[in-house]
Amino acid sequence: MYNLIMEFTKSLVKGKLIKRYKRFFTDIKLDKEIVTAHCPNTGSMKGLLDEGNDVYLLPNNDPKKKLKYGLEIIKTRKNLVGINTHMANRITQHALENNLIKELKNNDLIKPEVFFNKETRFDFLIEKKKQKSFVEVKNVTLFRDKNTAEFPDAVTSRGSKHLLTLIDAIKKGYKSYLLFLVQIQNMDNFKIAKDIDSEYYKNYLLAKKAGVNFLAYRCDISSKKIFIDKKLKIIDV
Repeated sequence: MYNLIMEFTKSLVKGKLIKRYKRFFTDIKLDKEIVTAHCPNTGSMKGLLDEGNDVYLLPNNDPKKKLKYGLEIIKTRKNLVGINTHMANRITQHALENNLIKELKNNDLIKPEVFFNKETRFDFLIEKKKQKSFVEVKNVTLFRDKNTAEFPDAVTSRGSKHLLTLIDAIKKGYKSYLLFLVQIQNMDNFKIAKDIDSEYYKNYLLAKKAGVNFLAYRCDISSKKIFIDKKLKIIDV
């Protein structure tokens, strides 16, 4: 029996973004009080951080945590965006276990966080009919036109390294997949933001030519749930 919907562990609390600072902190207005919430995304979060944007926070009662809220979702330009990078692998594992990704269905083995070599660990190793495949997941939160998601939102040398290592994995007999996990509502297309990182775009084309499989899937997002629901068209420009 498959569980096609992944729900948040608690109901999210709605507020208004005041600012984000020191990468890990956001000040949020909740009704008449201002709280500081943990920001689980250390990236640039380009296009998401306008003051006054609606946000959704996950409350926690953990006495070991200083901050009682974590930022999960920002609403910008009428779209909800899941900003928690730590959720990306959980969403993907849920999708793999429940056959929500057409190209990666019916696996005999799903193993998270597997080292390929001493320097590089990929997000998943999957096996189907004795064919082993590595799956690397990239969390996508950037959109600059109304229906096209983009990656990256800043220069990513780590992302380029992953592309080149996925090519190495093919040479060793593995299949290689890179999943762009789009945590943005209402997207229909995906493309590489080559104006932001031309080196990443160059390595993306190299990897594609070498046989790395690129997939883009978007999430269904609300204040109650978040899970993969639609494949997006990848546009090469």
